[in-house]
Amino acid sequence: MDFLIIDDDKTFRDATCFLIEDAGHYAEGAESGQLALTTLKDDKFDAILLDVHLGQESGLDVLLEILKQNPQVPVIMFSAQSNVKTAVEAMRRGAVDFLEKPFQREQFFMVLARVQRLRQMGQRIERLELEVNETRAQSPEPIFDFTSQTMRQAMEVLFRAASTPATILISGESGTGKSVAARAIHRQSHLAEKPFVTVSCPSLSKELLESELFGHVRGSFTGAIKDHWGKVRAADGGTLFLDEIGDLPMEIQPKLLRLLQEREYERLGENVTRQANVRIVAATNRDLKKRVADGAFREDLYFRLNVINVEMPPLRSCVDDLLHFAELYTRHFAAQCNRRVDSLSAEAVNCIRTHSWPGNLRELRNAIERAVILAHGDKLVPADFSIELRNPHPAADANGDPAAQIGSLISLDKLEDIHLRKVIERTGSLTEAAEVLGIDQATLYRKRKKIGLE
Repeated sequence: MDFLIIDDDKTFRDATCFLIEDAGHYAEGAESGQLALTTLKDDKFDAILLDVHLGQESGLDVLLEILKQNPQVPVIMFSAQSNVKTAVEAMRRGAVDFLEKPFQREQFFMVLARVQRLRQMGQRIERLELEVNETRAQSPEPIFDFTSQTMRQAMEVLFRAASTPATILISGESGTGKSVAARAIHRQSHLAEKPFVTVSCPSLSKELLESELFGHVRGSFTGAIKDHWGKVRAADGGTLFLDEIGDLPMEIQPKLLRLLQEREYERLGENVTRQANVRIVAATNRDLKKRVADGAFREDLYFRLNVINVEMPPLRSCVDDLLHFAELYTRHFAAQCNRRVDSLSAEAVNCIRTHSWPGNLRELRNAIERAVILAHGDKLVPADFSIELRNPHPAADANGDPAAQIGSLISLDKLEDIHLRKVIERTGSLTEAAEVLGIDQATLYRKRKKIGLE
């Protein structure tokens, strides 16, 4: 946890910071209320220790300003001249506890335990609110309402493995529902009440990704101005979801292997070995066997991840589900957008059948949402769809992807989409792909995210 200590007594402020850091947390001091309020605008803290008497300032007044600015942060008041009246007034104004200076180590740890419980409750409430919002935004989840045998088999294996501590690897094309499946595994498991934390492996540079995953200590690299607990710590007791694990940099792979085998890790810039209590679920749209053969992925890490491996089938291989999902999305978005659309015309069904859906469920969802918004009647018709959906795609290649050619009747965005996918598929790394495309990695990341390759 990160603490802010507000006290005009430097000796006591430094001693309190040392006590907190000795307990494995981060602490930062502020000598006045105004300095503390400025600090709180720039940084986020998990708890604040505030002196009642701050020279010419009143700690009780500063308390009100802090809670006005950060209503969720717990504040513990302390004073060397305490009395019952002051303590009661501090609690009335919103403090969660009160300590008398100088306090004993044991007293502080009792308060710390209470603050940690409050933080855990707050985090659980945030997770529940997030899940409710996601359910409202994304419902219905078609991955739970399928008819094709391949999808049934995939989900059956995932749900059977969910109740075990086994590592699970979910493979499949972008947009096939790998992230949704990972959340479903977590909800069906014995860890359902614990955190579900996602790390997007290709989204950051090697250094930042390692910090994001394992954490770092202050001064470990340029810009590391304070200690940081990574996603492994945030997922403690729950599920750590490693999205697009096939793009994990080689330099970080040995550390992930250690995490999987020994359940140990170290933060950047620190020699303290810490225990990890997390269940690993990983996903990739890459062929990891090919990545291993190309020397871009460690074989031992692949075998360690590949305990339970399930491939999510592409939408084009589940024709019955394709139409079922289209109808389901139509009803969902009609209700959400308050439109009187209840079905698809025969011509619209034909458009959906003949499209190759390279973006899978994500593309279908977006296409139906657009059509419902633009629809003029109570049925979706081809005119409600985009031009590329109304016109049949060019012939598909051996992999089922459209064979984009100069002059094909597709948009420039679609042409770029197909070209990006092919280049990324045929190159060994994002760095190489960026060089081939003549763009920097940041631009490539934004384009990958735009077309759903994340």
